[in-house]
Amino acid sequence: MPLIEDLEPRARDGRAPDVFSHGDWVPMRCYGDAEEVDFVIVGTGAGGGTLAGKLAEAGFSVVAMDAGPFWRPLEDFASDERHQDKLYWLEDRLSEGDDPIALGSNNSGCAVGGSTVHYQMVALRFRPEWFRSRSLLGYGHDWPVDWRRMWQCYDEVEEALKIAGPVRYPWGPKRGRYPYREHELNASAHVLARACEAMGVDWAACPNATVSAPHGKSPPCVYRGFCKIGCATNAKQSTLNTFVPRALAAGAEIRDLATVTRIETGRDGRAAGVLYHRDGEWRRQKARNVVVAGYSIETPRLLLNSASPAHPGGLANSSGLVGKNLMVHANHAVWGRFEEEIRWYKGPPSLAVCEHWNYADDHKDFFGGYAFMSQGPLPADFATTVADAEGIFGMELRQRMADYNHMAGLKIVGETMPQERNRVELADETDPLGVPRARVTYSMCDNDRALSDHSVRFMREAMAGAGGQQLFTSEGTAHLMGGCRMGFTPEDSVVDGDGRSWDVPNLWVCDGSLFPTGGGVNPSMTIMALAVHIADRIKTLAARGEV
Repeated sequence: MPLIEDLEPRARDGRAPDVFSHGDWVPMRCYGDAEEVDFVIVGTGAGGGTLAGKLAEAGFSVVAMDAGPFWRPLEDFASDERHQDKLYWLEDRLSEGDDPIALGSNNSGCAVGGSTVHYQMVALRFRPEWFRSRSLLGYGHDWPVDWRRMWQCYDEVEEALKIAGPVRYPWGPKRGRYPYREHELNASAHVLARACEAMGVDWAACPNATVSAPHGKSPPCVYRGFCKIGCATNAKQSTLNTFVPRALAAGAEIRDLATVTRIETGRDGRAAGVLYHRDGEWRRQKARNVVVAGYSIETPRLLLNSASPAHPGGLANSSGLVGKNLMVHANHAVWGRFEEEIRWYKGPPSLAVCEHWNYADDHKDFFGGYAFMSQGPLPADFATTVADAEGIFGMELRQRMADYNHMAGLKIVGETMPQERNRVELADETDPLGVPRARVTYSMCDNDRALSDHSVRFMREAMAGAGGQQLFTSEGTAHLMGGCRMGFTPEDSVVDGDGRSWDVPNLWVCDGSLFPTGGGVNPSMTIMALAVHIADRIKTLAARGEV
């Protein structure tokens, strides 16, 4: 099929998305299924969307597919918590283990832009030592990428997203200025500041991926507080309005509502393209290289479902590690009532942060670390938290919610340990397309519980020091990482330090499933930095004739 010019991508209703922050809208190329492209990318979130932009700008022909629709924030997003459930991956999955993971709104996206469309925009870097956590800190696994290289990639991502952050960030190596100034602190952030000062630890304005000044077609943040459910003003910087438009401008195709169910391989065992379902039909896209960027559940699921005679255990699985070492972040919180009005919904959810326990290694009875941040949950979200934590409902819950404007909270992003028993497998049950559903098994270890207990004790004391009363605690998890670990040898990992499969040389992984360890910060910046690194490595390898 010949190349078709001047076709535009569509939202669910068939109209073209037209509101982005990167430059002006340009027509999109459309590749035919039978036309072999350089790269087909499965997923357009923090990993796949970033990679698509970088590879297209390098001159490769790229088709990036996503199971979700191509939304336009100004027209398609509403200031309504339940309406915005459309952004999440809500397909049934089986969740088991001693501590089953809550799946959906807190860790998975289903739209062009993936989870970055509804992430909370916290833009933190890994502590340098975490990239050699086994060698330097005694736990987990070392990463096959040097921290100084990652620091270069972080710089590029922060510039692309115009991260708004403080002039002085008190943790980690010295670094340059953030592209945009920090946001003004809201009352909830001031609670965190008082709490940290009461405990004698540093705090800072939290670097955020929502602009504090105009950028392209993005206006500055207006502090509406609906960030977690999709920014209807387009101030939030996600792959949807940064790297995806760059990919389009460079000639890539973004193919929405396209569910990839299988990576096809040739007689030589190499990837030949993908089988996908779109518009009620099964289709095949030929490609010289396949990149899987579906995140830590859908990426292992796709690789395992792509088993063939040459790869009976699933693609890239000679090590037996596909789907194993799944990690989440502990997401425990302490909440309290204050005499003054907080009105914590005003502004991005996390405008202040403390990383003390990510960098302090003494006086710990656990490996790893955690950050904690100020909070700003919307009413329905917080009502669910209260109901679950306190075991109340009905009139008692309504009465407790009358204190909503006087509430504040501190919540951790806490590192958990990689364990092979925590895994993604194929279930016997199938979805409407006949694909085995994902079975997700997760159990915390003693170290995970010790970290969480430490954080709760510390935050309770801090909240009391800030003036909080009627304190209560909630437990939870957030984010997904691991499942296709990158490493140093075919025996200890699924892919190498370039994200390239040891088993199938034209198969790549580019998402959070690559993480050997989880760290104690939100993963989005590290996923995007890895995508920048992988794109640069692909360009170098291609110049040598090795791709």
